[in-house]
Amino acid sequence: MIIQPDDLRGPRIAAFLEEHLEDMRSVSPPESKHALDLDGLRKPEITFWIVWDGERIAGCGAIKELDLHHGELKSMRTSREHRRRGVASLLMNHLIGTARARGYRRLSLETGSMPFFEPARRLYARFGFRPCEPFGDYRPDPNSVFLSLSL
Repeated sequence: MIIQPDDLRGPRIAAFLEEHLEDMRSVSPPESKHALDLDGLRKPEITFWIVWDGERIAGCGAIKELDLHHGELKSMRTSREHRRRGVASLLMNHLIGTARARGYRRLSLETGSMPFFEPARRLYARFGFRPCEPFGDYRPDPNSVFLSLSL
């Protein structure tokens, strides 16, 4: 598997992210849905990567620069057929390494508090992310869990 930056212009990544958004809509109330659509991910402060398994998209993830010392993980997703095959760990190592190389002191994320998100919360805990207060534009939300990793 390889990880490459992507400009979010291809139809395959558009379909992959639409599946992600559908999942988020199915488990998160509208006021608690923080997943970005294609336009939201195409902002200059966001860098987006795809994990490729040959010609197939195995996963994706992004870093949004909040300031010179703080980044936010966005749009972490592993394809259904690639789950439990190390894609998320491969991507997490890449994103954390990128954040360190950029000189960030902190990497944060928001994920859901519902049972659907339990595998994601376990992954983040394994990489050292710990609960934190809402950051950036987030506000306290019973449907959200906020996590941060000191770099």
